[in-house]
Amino acid sequence: MSAEADASSSETSPPRCALCGRATPLTRHHLIPRTLHRKPRYRKRHDRDHLHTAVLMVCRPCHSHLHRTLSERELADHYASREALLSHPEIRTFVEWLADKPDGFVPKRRARRRGS
Repeated sequence: MSAEADASSSETSPPRCALCGRATPLTRHHLIPRTLHRKPRYRKRHDRDHLHTAVLMVCRPCHSHLHRTLSERELADHYASREALLSHPEIRTFVEWLADKPDGFVPKRRARRRGS
């Protein structure tokens, strides 16, 4: 297949989640959470362009799972890349489970436990 055919087929194919690979509407996941962009700790480590452009396009179920599983500081300090996110066992398990589901599938949220 030529490079032109590759480019045209990628333009017509639906966008895919960077984690589970499903073709579904995507959201922007900032690898360094936006709430931390003004913190001196992160301004020293990353230039302004990197803070704003370090983004993964992920589906809503994957995005929600990331934020349910990890705090914003954990995301920024240890999981600021696709590879790092996939190295987390709980995220890896969820992504592998979700990847087999149809494109429109949305998992049910687990009910929160109430304190007794």
